[in-house]
Amino acid sequence: MSSLYLAFWNLENLFDVDGSPRRPSWLQRRLAGELDGWNDGLLAGKIANLARVIGMMNDGNGPDLIGVCEVENSYVLELLVDALAPLNRDYGVVFEEGQDQRGIDTALLFDRDRVQFERHFSHFIMRRNATRDILQGNFKTREGNHDLVLIANHWPSRSSGALASAPYRMLAGETLAYFHQRILEEKGRNVAIVAMGDFNDEPFDRSVTDYALAYRDRAKVLNARNPVFLNLAWEELGRRRGSYYYSNFANMLDQIWVSRGMVLADASLKPDASGARIEDFDIMRRDGPYPGPIRYGRPSRTLDPDGFSDHFPVSVRIAIA
Repeated sequence: MSSLYLAFWNLENLFDVDGSPRRPSWLQRRLAGELDGWNDGLLAGKIANLARVIGMMNDGNGPDLIGVCEVENSYVLELLVDALAPLNRDYGVVFEEGQDQRGIDTALLFDRDRVQFERHFSHFIMRRNATRDILQGNFKTREGNHDLVLIANHWPSRSSGALASAPYRMLAGETLAYFHQRILEEKGRNVAIVAMGDFNDEPFDRSVTDYALAYRDRAKVLNARNPVFLNLAWEELGRRRGSYYYSNFANMLDQIWVSRGMVLADASLKPDASGARIEDFDIMRRDGPYPGPIRYGRPSRTLDPDGFSDHFPVSVRIAIA
């Protein structure tokens, strides 16, 4: 039985260089001095470090599909794809310029030899202003010709405080639930859907459970009246691990969820029973009692040229029947 290897990674501020002609003037003003000193050499270094980790995934073969977030534009995505050339994969990119106030968006990379891309949708979430989009990509597996819908998420941050910002993530969860329902109406109740991302909430938070309807109970996923997701992050949470560290507390903010159609006993596309896993490779993990990821950063704050991102990637293997 063959499989697909899926992953998600928050790349932490993968910006184009300071003063880039590819950046709109409103965004250049918005970023102000945040990108001071962020030049071609530092961008190339970050790209190389990110590509090194991505290339370690899937036993050194790289992912078949990977969702990413915190990317500014198609230019930096093209640099990343070029840096992945040693994997000998034909990666395509799904991306749409969003309306986020810091100019960071979500994207999907996919191996054209493993899946065929059909179309994408960019679902914007409105609060006072448009926030980061929920990016949906529709694919067909090359093997078996199965429908596979991927949804990349980067929900509003906790920067103003977890409680004060919680309603924004609840709105994002409700928006995702709405499009979950629409996808099932369009493609059938048992279509395979994978929602993945940096949700900026834990698997037990209300935005996830009460609004996006992502649970850990397989029976609930199979029998609920409303369409719900099975949250594959609970296994890692039970191991007391985290994809992101804040004040030296491990948080499971990066998660992978699957739809009912992937939980059925006769599912054509079925996630590994061990659930999603955190890809905390040794090279990107801090030493000491709090083994969080090593950040790359940027010159206007703190820069570590040996760093990567402030998040660990998460991954899951999907069996193809």
